[in-house]
Amino acid sequence: MSPVVDATTEDRAESIAATVDAVRRGEVVVIPTDTVYGIGADAFDASAVAQVLAAKGRGRDMPPPVLVPDVRTVDGLARAVPDWARRLIEELWPGPLTLVLLAQPSLHWDLGETAGTVALRMPDDQVALEVLRETGPMAVTSANRTGEPAATTITDAAVQLGPAVTVYLDGGARTSQEPSTIIDCTGETPVVLREGAIGRDRLEEILGAGFDEPEGQRTTQEETTTAAGDDEQWQDLPSSSDTPDDPSTDPTPDTEDPR
Repeated sequence: MSPVVDATTEDRAESIAATVDAVRRGEVVVIPTDTVYGIGADAFDASAVAQVLAAKGRGRDMPPPVLVPDVRTVDGLARAVPDWARRLIEELWPGPLTLVLLAQPSLHWDLGETAGTVALRMPDDQVALEVLRETGPMAVTSANRTGEPAATTITDAAVQLGPAVTVYLDGGARTSQEPSTIIDCTGETPVVLREGAIGRDRLEEILGAGFDEPEGQRTTQEETTTAAGDDEQWQDLPSSSDTPDDPSTDPTPDTEDPR
């Protein structure tokens, strides 16, 4: 079996280094995220990304999202980022929010059939961020075979993926299988592709009620706040979770992913 390295204590430098070295060699690793465990590789290594998809049992029509180490990375990977998407990033990153954006056309990568888009997320997990700061952007999808439950422990991931992974980085058990919320930011208005850990009520706090309605029918954030203060009966909309997966040609997300 491929080695499992421990990152559950503060003395994890060697484990992080082993994981980073494997990524730099073009190999596939499993890392913890703030949602579930993810299987990933260097986003700019087409062969390694293909190995990730093969390990999942998935085709190029379901490309993986890309995890980033910081907000500054966004403009290097995406273009024409709307102001409202930047507000979401400012309020909700790092965290369980994935944004589908138009990819920079000059990038030399091959994530699959993306139709010129890329799904970006900055995970709220210190171990994952330590790895990403060394490797740069990684193509990461949930560490399970397609159709099987997402892995919440390193053992779950190893049982499903076995020798397809070079290094398993153990960050301890994940506490929830709730996926990230996915928003398509490629049009004039946001489109929620999947409601996950961030519910609609939180999105409306940032973008205003009816943020995904056509321009002219939308309630602004200021109007939402005023209405909430004037009406004692006002209450948040319920959040819900769904289960689709990655940005494909629509882009339609692949909801098993730790996005």
